[in-house]
Amino acid sequence: MTPSDVIRPGTVAVLGATGGIGRQVSALFSRAGHEVIGVARQLAPHAAGHPFVALDVAAAEPAEIAALLGSRKVRLVVNATGGWAVTEEAMYHAHVRLVDRMLAAVATLPVRPRVVHIGSIHEYGFVPPGTSIDETLATDPSTPYARTKLAGSQAVLDAARAGDVDGVVLRAVNVCGPYPSEASFLGAVLHRLRGMAPGERLELMIADAARDYIDVRDVASAVLRAAERAASGAVFNIGRGAAPTMRELVTTLVEVAGFPPDTIKETGGPVESKGGGWTKADIRHAERVLGWRPAIGLRDSLRDMWETWDRPPSPGPR
Repeated sequence: MTPSDVIRPGTVAVLGATGGIGRQVSALFSRAGHEVIGVARQLAPHAAGHPFVALDVAAAEPAEIAALLGSRKVRLVVNATGGWAVTEEAMYHAHVRLVDRMLAAVATLPVRPRVVHIGSIHEYGFVPPGTSIDETLATDPSTPYARTKLAGSQAVLDAARAGDVDGVVLRAVNVCGPYPSEASFLGAVLHRLRGMAPGERLELMIADAARDYIDVRDVASAVLRAAERAASGAVFNIGRGAAPTMRELVTTLVEVAGFPPDTIKETGGPVESKGGGWTKADIRHAERVLGWRPAIGLRDSLRDMWETWDRPPSPGPR
């Protein structure tokens, strides 16, 4: 069975469909002609364009998850859940327990759907500046976020290599683009810029770091390619293959938002981070195997992020 046979015909279930990545994955698969069902803890307005099931997958029994997937004839499960949770227990719930229960459910189905799991570039841990992170680099996560993300990704890979599931892992860099989470750095900056009075300056602590950022829509396109072309057990790093500084990112966001250059007043102090001071993905493996490359420039991505902030997302096709 080829990867494309796995998802045609049948339904695509997007776990975390109400999140920033999940909504773009749902929209892209729908445009590609797939029936999409969104799964998340609660419905959000932008998910109303697709069939939706309110379910906390991390808290559900595998039998309940299997019944949902089987009854809807799901042929592809995209795990776009997770995020910047505050506590390690919350991260474990979202990044590990959810994956374990999803995999247990998939393994019991007579026709097992393909699983595309969105992991994180931070699973590799801190790397020296200048490093281009490829898939051969040993994982060595140093933060609770990275450790729990790796545990989830590793569970998918272990199950795939054991033949229990048909699973693929995408390790994505930080994302930007439409409808960012306020829990992300750029989302928080955008939120504060939106609330500023004319002539006001924004005091901001900026990490002395350089990090690869990719538009959320390019992540969705990588998911589509992985669903159709990747072999089970494969890992792909997904990014732009560039490492702008955090100051450059903030400066560009300020410019595309139409603020004067001196809008940001940088202040000193420690900056919390879920990853290291440098991330840059080597994306050649995804280019060779998936035929995938990022298509949206960083400036355009940040402009779209700014312009969509106050605009409700389109519900999309029904």
